[in-house]
Amino acid sequence: MTKPANEYTYEQIKIGDIVTFTEKIDKTRLDNFANLSGDHNPLHMSNSYATNTKFAKQICHGMLLASFFSKLVGMYMPGKNALYFSQTLNFQAPCYVNDEILIQGEVIDKSDATRMITLKTLIHNNRGTCLVDGIAKVLVRQDK
Repeated sequence: MTKPANEYTYEQIKIGDIVTFTEKIDKTRLDNFANLSGDHNPLHMSNSYATNTKFAKQICHGMLLASFFSKLVGMYMPGKNALYFSQTLNFQAPCYVNDEILIQGEVIDKSDATRMITLKTLIHNNRGTCLVDGIAKVLVRQDK
């Protein structure tokens, strides 16, 4: 059973609020993402191919990692009242199969005029290396 989405209102959200959750990147996730996206690049799908690259082993799709920012916004901050406006992405380091990752969002700005929040978004692996960072802009809806 999936946990229900948070329902933060614009007024409840404060600059400095931080939300985090963890995920494990396993082969099933890679296969599912490849089938969904159509990206079957051997760097992601073939360990024997990836072994002969500078990465030395199979790496996760960057956009699979970035997709967890959708969960961050849609389920955690603000959750149900979210309408994603934009997201920047900087891919800093590779993520490998079986890595555990920490997804984090920190509210760094709010606009009362537009009811828009700005989140600093980060994904780190279990060794503390930043894999992806960026900035999300999210409209906090009032409708129910």
